[in-house]
Amino acid sequence: MDARNFGFVFDNSYASALEGAYTPWRGESFPAPHMVAFNRALARELGLSDTLDSPEGAAVLCGSVTPAGAEPLAQAYAGHQFGGFVPQLGDGRALLLGEILDRQGRRRDLHLKGAGRTPYSRGGDGRAALGPVLREYLMGEAMHALGIPTTRALAAVVTGETIARERPEPGAVLARVAASHLRIGTFQYFAARREHEHLRRLADYAIARHDPDLSGEDDRYLAFLDRVVERQSALVAKWMHVGFVHGVMNTDNTTISGETLDFGPCAFMDRYALGTVFSSIDHQGRYAYGNQPAILQWNLARLAEALLPLIDPEDTDRAVRRATETIESMQPRYEAVWLAGMRCKIGLATEEEGDAGLVGGMLRMLEGQGVDYTQFFRRLADAAAGDASGLKALFDDASVLRPWLDAWRARMAREPRPPAQRKAAMDRVNPLYIPRNHQVEAALEAAVQNGDPAPFQRLLDVLSDPFAKQEGQEAYELPAPPEFGAYRTFCGT
Repeated sequence: MDARNFGFVFDNSYASALEGAYTPWRGESFPAPHMVAFNRALARELGLSDTLDSPEGAAVLCGSVTPAGAEPLAQAYAGHQFGGFVPQLGDGRALLLGEILDRQGRRRDLHLKGAGRTPYSRGGDGRAALGPVLREYLMGEAMHALGIPTTRALAAVVTGETIARERPEPGAVLARVAASHLRIGTFQYFAARREHEHLRRLADYAIARHDPDLSGEDDRYLAFLDRVVERQSALVAKWMHVGFVHGVMNTDNTTISGETLDFGPCAFMDRYALGTVFSSIDHQGRYAYGNQPAILQWNLARLAEALLPLIDPEDTDRAVRRATETIESMQPRYEAVWLAGMRCKIGLATEEEGDAGLVGGMLRMLEGQGVDYTQFFRRLADAAAGDASGLKALFDDASVLRPWLDAWRARMAREPRPPAQRKAAMDRVNPLYIPRNHQVEAALEAAVQNGDPAPFQRLLDVLSDPFAKQEGQEAYELPAPPEFGAYRTFCGT
């Protein structure tokens, strides 16, 4: 198919620069592909035609038809999964269709998830079910609207097959866009094999793509590690700000670009609790909400280990010392970004030494009180404008709020902004709408079991503007009712 029919202009640097890091592959031919959801705004950002939203476009975005200029391939990588190292993972049900340059000249991967078996499938069927595909579409777009770096969905395509999971489901493919799909696990793949020349080529490629100002520098590999630490620290801090639990923070899901990748067993907290876990397989709570910063540092240490032969080929001990210093810098960097964001969330425009204690006291107060994390900050903004009644109503025991509220008001008295301005600033950073778990499940159930995409589209529309009050959408502000029960999510494989 001529790529110009849809506006594709491919420039496939991964395929040309990194032989040995992938296997050329083609998607399977599906019987009746058609669009379920199409991200028209993202398509235009990428310079693609609206005609992609068609049966012919669906055939391309599920992998059945390869457009001219694309060089589809399955990427190879390794990874630590729940702490255990797997030396070969790779794209077991996905293809990198190719790379395109968007309207701003940025290089973007176009990746197809669920496009069939590959050499890395490890016994899997290479398919994806419609529910998980729509879930990733929804979550990625919600994260984008919240201002959090993330992969995004270009389209969800139903394949015309029925696939067997816990129950029969329509097969589907997600067309995903990312700055790249380079992961910590990509570096681990070559490091574990001691293929140091491949590792060097990969690192130089990643630097040229994500940190071109470092290209050619003598100390570029250590500097590259430093940049990844910086990006990922900021990313996880932003997750924590909105109560997002990734659920599967394996090294193969930790990107070099600093984008959120893989929305399988993820969800947003309703009630604040550090131990919140949503993944059905995370029995020990390794990836609980409160553990995410520590897990990030652990993952980054695995990247540092992989890069040691490049950081100092002549002196391993010196490489270890220098890499360790960089990894140890992650915690203060994370804390700085996290505290800056939390100051904004509670209405502080200035900095004082006691702010960390004020925020910490707030979070300790929330633990065990059944307080909805998202609603707390919106009602705190109301309290900043003089009305604390809604805030107090969130607590099982409102008396625990009083000492902290007094301390917060005393701190507010030293702020220069008037109350109305402060509330407006707080509302700009504290979402009113997040992907509430019960709303997500209801939308997916309607789409998958009833063939009704309307609830999914309504939820997607609400989440596209998460900070502004939307008339008539009050139901989307509310946490799950008690009868919804404990929430568990799955990898979607």
